Amino acid sequence: MIEINLREFYPECYRSDYFVEVPDEVAELLILLRRHEQSQRRRIYKHRAHYSLDIYENVEREAILQSPTAEEIFEQLAEREQLQAAIMSLTERQRSRLYAHFFLNMSYTKIAQQEGVDVSAVRKSVQRALHQLRKRVELF
Repeated sequence: MIEINLREFYPECYRSDYFVEVPDEVAELLILLRRHEQSQRRRIYKHRAHYSLDIYENVEREAILQSPTAEEIFEQLAEREQLQAAIMSLTERQRSRLYAHFFLNMSYTKIAQQEGVDVSAVRKSVQRALHQLRKRVELF
């Protein structure tokens, strides 16, 4: 058991010293959280984000959030390559219909009208393509 001063951790609640015995794990967690808060304050100050966080769209997010580790970047690249390989394994028609439906926000009816085919054929083609992607990629 470690004795901590709650005034150090909660200065807005405790105006005078208030000592409490807590388990070692709780004290360690409180210390880690205090260090994290201090590092966030330093990061905000370093990037001058304390002046106006809403002047640009991503200033606050970039100043406060930590950059990804090399391992996270590598995992994202691997997942992206796996997804790209799975998409490239689809037929040209399935790829174009997926692109039109999900990226261009076109309805099945509009895609069918442009291609001159039945709506059910477009719907089934997109569903089959999604099914094949789910089989090949563990992301979904």
